[in-house]
Amino acid sequence: MNVKSVVENKEKFQVELTIEVGQEEFEAGLDQAYRKSRGNISVPGFRKGKAPRKVIEGMYGAGVFYEDAVEEIYPQACQDAIVEKGLDFVAPPQVEILSLGKEGFTFKATVTVRPVVTLKQYKGLEADKVLPTVTETSVENELKQFVDRATQLEPVDRAAEMGDSMVMDYEGRKDGVPFDGGAAKGYELALGSHTFIPGFEEGVVGMKAGDEKTIDLTFPENYHAEDLAGKPVQFTVKCIEVKEKKVPTIDDEFAKDVSEFDTLAEFKDDLKQKIIDRNMAQSEAKFRQALLGQLCDQIDIELPEAMVNAQIDSLMNNYAARLEQQGISLEMYLQYMQMDMDKLRSDLKKPAEMQIKQQLALDAVVAAEGITVSDEDVDEEIKKAAANLNVPYERVIEGLDKNGLKVDLARDRAMAAVAAEAKPHLITADEESGEIKVTEVTKDEPAEEKAEEKPKKTTRKKKTEETDDGEEKKPAAKKTRAKKTTEEGEEAPKKTTRKKKAEEPKGEE
Repeated sequence: MNVKSVVENKEKFQVELTIEVGQEEFEAGLDQAYRKSRGNISVPGFRKGKAPRKVIEGMYGAGVFYEDAVEEIYPQACQDAIVEKGLDFVAPPQVEILSLGKEGFTFKATVTVRPVVTLKQYKGLEADKVLPTVTETSVENELKQFVDRATQLEPVDRAAEMGDSMVMDYEGRKDGVPFDGGAAKGYELALGSHTFIPGFEEGVVGMKAGDEKTIDLTFPENYHAEDLAGKPVQFTVKCIEVKEKKVPTIDDEFAKDVSEFDTLAEFKDDLKQKIIDRNMAQSEAKFRQALLGQLCDQIDIELPEAMVNAQIDSLMNNYAARLEQQGISLEMYLQYMQMDMDKLRSDLKKPAEMQIKQQLALDAVVAAEGITVSDEDVDEEIKKAAANLNVPYERVIEGLDKNGLKVDLARDRAMAAVAAEAKPHLITADEESGEIKVTEVTKDEPAEEKAEEKPKKTTRKKKTEETDDGEEKKPAAKKTRAKKTTEEGEEAPKKTTRKKKAEEPKGEE
């Protein structure tokens, strides 16, 4: 776009651009505005949307399309001027129209530019780093998840016990009158799950198929429904069926059924390694977050207000999107929390400032280290994301901000560079005594050499490669990207409501 612009430095962080749009560009904008609007304009003697532009201008005035034309033109004109002047803007420009006529228009754009950051130090930072230890209890808890999934419920002809599952019909009454949500038919309840109010599950223990029983209970004082809180009620219950859990035998055959391993020992070794890998990833993330906090302390900077407000807008949009996924609008959430928009923005100000400082600090490391990210690097990252999500590459790139992804990748590499030059204090805990031991790692003695060696993975059912001594190798584990540290300041909103199952009684806790 052929526009003229003049730049003038104003207050700190702000640059004022005066931009002129000539008659030729303005005329093109007017024609575009006419084409978009003509379908909504009725002119006598013409079918709707068919009236010529000059006829409409003659009827409504020469300036009928001026405002729409300005809206069509100014964003690109402003963008072109910013690029031409090489301005690194960090918030949407504030625009003011200075003059407007048939020869074109002139407007002023106040642009907030990125503050200059001086990074004092980013090498040799120190932070605690926990070396994960795994107990047999941890492995057994991990194994229990597979056992629970493999456990089946089978009907039995006996009285119900805690741990069984009971299929029942029930109806609750208060003062002899059924209350809303207090009845269901064919409801299956796991006894001992504490799903219902205290006393209900204990009250049905001992019932057999065909038995009927009335249970006197009192709702808890803090129950969420005020009309039932602390009130005495009666539940009439009919037992339809009793089921008991059939827990599988935990042996080699079980391991073959639920995993790719031939023996239970191999399966447990793999579970242990996965726990170590998971804990190590969490430890590394916490280590880097601690380093990032120290990195922010290495910059002294005053943040532009417009930059903070733009970040708050971004956080609020993310907030609203997550709430929407839970079926809650931002307005509903604010009403429930007895907050207004100003209070929410005020609460988000500190997280927004922290995120900006983290980003600026990492950008300073990117510059200091000369970190670059190529288009090929970005494309490779997109392919990895597509593979992890199991979706076509084309779907991932739809609407993707590749330039934003390039910035994120550069910051990730900057954080990796800071971590590589850092001095961790390795923390281990004795499994029996709980005694904490801290070991400093010097630059000449990297953390990798001090850390405990991971146990070797054992034989898999899948085809493996054998070494000369007959030991089988496992394929290398896939690498995963750590969560972005710059998002740490943002706290996810808590879900304020939950949908009840149609068959659940109001007596459920």
